[in-house]
Amino acid sequence: MKLGTKLIHAGVEPDPSTGAIMTPIFQTSTYVQAAPGDHKGYEYARTQNPTRDALQKALAAIENGTHGICFGSGLAATDAVLKLLAPGDEVVASSDLYGGTFRIFTKVFAKYGINFHFTDLRDAEAVRTHLNARTKMIWIETPTNPMLNIIDIAAVAAIAKEKNILLAVDNTFASPYLQNPLDLGAHIVVHSATKYLGGHSDVVHGAVIVKDEALAQQLYFIQNSCGAVPGPQDCFLVLRGLKTLHVRMQRHCENGETVARFLRQHPKVDKVYWCGFEDHPNHAIAKKQMRGFGGMISFTLKDDNIAAALKVLSGTKLFSLAESLGGVESLIGHPASMTHASIPREDRLKNGLTDSLIRLSVGIEDAADLTEDLKKAIG
Repeated sequence: MKLGTKLIHAGVEPDPSTGAIMTPIFQTSTYVQAAPGDHKGYEYARTQNPTRDALQKALAAIENGTHGICFGSGLAATDAVLKLLAPGDEVVASSDLYGGTFRIFTKVFAKYGINFHFTDLRDAEAVRTHLNARTKMIWIETPTNPMLNIIDIAAVAAIAKEKNILLAVDNTFASPYLQNPLDLGAHIVVHSATKYLGGHSDVVHGAVIVKDEALAQQLYFIQNSCGAVPGPQDCFLVLRGLKTLHVRMQRHCENGETVARFLRQHPKVDKVYWCGFEDHPNHAIAKKQMRGFGGMISFTLKDDNIAAALKVLSGTKLFSLAESLGGVESLIGHPASMTHASIPREDRLKNGLTDSLIRLSVGIEDAADLTEDLKKAIG
């Protein structure tokens, strides 16, 4: 199946009891057994749930994996992946990454003896600087949050394979519509399904997709043992969101380009970060591994101070000032004080994440209305 067809049909079958075309919300905590161990494939809802099973199959299919494992949030998914490691293991991660990921790495897992090295991976070979016998995982985002840097997944995957190291890719910004890291050699794909997969800002959810059976069984064990599972209503909402991912992402990409080019021509705007620009440092890699360039954009003002940025952040009407991204409605945010506040200021500045940087999640409204909204806010 082509991707658009797969998004609508993968993992979903009519309900055998009623013929319902949409997977029912199986709102139950337990399942009746005829005798101990004699059941219909379901025992307890932390371990299995039919609504969650349908979503897990769909997620595996759209990322070209074999197993999807769902969690209560994107960070719960990240937590599960890190639990594959043991004290003394080391992780090399891209230095420009989501603040919540940085926080769980440095404030939670570092206390348990996992060592993290953060480095600029725009040149994939830079990963070798931190590799040693204890390195067990490489963690990357691409495009990165919020600087929209691009990392060559295939090049990093080749190094990971050479060194027998797991490669995990946070694919939240791109979504499976724009890129499939497993096809490029990654072992693990992580999503905050809260974002583009759900797509309507009405659910918090996370997912991990793999295509190695042994890795999948380890993650299912962690999912069941640690219990950070999503409820069936949440799974239903993500299943519904997947059915329109392709049409939504087409509009996100179209609007993203319109807004990015508008900002670049605005006399009060300084830098615009969007990987679709031909002069973006790794545009050629983005073009090679992605099907489009998405609706995430960051920018700075020529009047590069926090007061000027706050005026823009509070001056939009259609762009709502809020955390998160990937919904049908456009959002505007201030990474330094919102999504990336947990990263020390000196580390943020090294990566170009200044106090005045503004991040946009461009929605699917009419593009002319969005540029007019920004025009009035910027002044």
